[in-house]
Amino acid sequence: MTIAVTGATGFVGQALLDRAEEAGIAVRALNRRDQPPRAGVEWVRGDLDDHAALRKLCRGTEAVIHVAGVVNAPDPEGFERGNVTGTLNVIEAARQAGVPRLVHVSSLSAREPDLSVYGASKARAEKLVRASGIDWTIVRPPGIYGPRDTEYLEMFRLARWGLLPVPPREGRSSLIHVDDLARLLLALLPRSEEASHRVYEPDDGRKNGWSHYELARTIGWAMGRRPWVIHLSRASLERVARADRFVRGPRAKLTLDRVGYMAHPDWVVTHGSRPPSGLWRPLIPTREGLKATAQWYRDNNWL
Repeated sequence: MTIAVTGATGFVGQALLDRAEEAGIAVRALNRRDQPPRAGVEWVRGDLDDHAALRKLCRGTEAVIHVAGVVNAPDPEGFERGNVTGTLNVIEAARQAGVPRLVHVSSLSAREPDLSVYGASKARAEKLVRASGIDWTIVRPPGIYGPRDTEYLEMFRLARWGLLPVPPREGRSSLIHVDDLARLLLALLPRSEEASHRVYEPDDGRKNGWSHYELARTIGWAMGRRPWVIHLSRASLERVARADRFVRGPRAKLTLDRVGYMAHPDWVVTHGSRPPSGLWRPLIPTREGLKATAQWYRDNNWL
């Protein structure tokens, strides 16, 4: 089997390449910059706006795993271009190449498109996938953590100093380790009744997810600390977002758009939406996964 992968150089994409190599699956991977040679991977230079590169990426492959997307952008046009137009370009290239299968990585934020521009763009991308005419599966991951992640890294850094600000007290969310997500994406490659035209919301298997307090204390435990957890109101989060924008400009991690979904109380996977256990189940307990992630950060001088 040869598959096409977008977003292969990112956090999820790198884990996917690792698992594909273990499984003996050949990958043709899109990349914007030159990459070192890697066993089982054929790099295709280009991006989601490059139609010729996308056609080359998809040609002769048996499935496309579309991971690439924009998580943070300074304006709505950035989300539209990266998540909506980019997905449409991948679909068109896959259809022209006769690729029979598409696994699309979306986001839980697509459930609530009115909360953020990001979520709205992911919801529009899902509509394109549903109408593609290709045999598809949509995967909506919750919070993804693990080695190479830069999103939860901020929480690990703050926990080291014994202080962790988090969203409002009533919020809960699900989590998944990046390796578990990568295994699911590969498990969905074959066409099957249980996978075709389905929307799955995978997680670590923890019923009712994690409260912000529980997650903060567990990250503190992974760092060998007992942090003081401070719940910030939406108004406080907005003030912090404005300050982050002032200090870091377009590189700001906390944006006003992110505040929209961070303040939402329910990012727990929907009951009945998990992949069937015969197809996939999570293997990495979150406490152990967070501790191993903290160690990876230390070993690689990220903390």
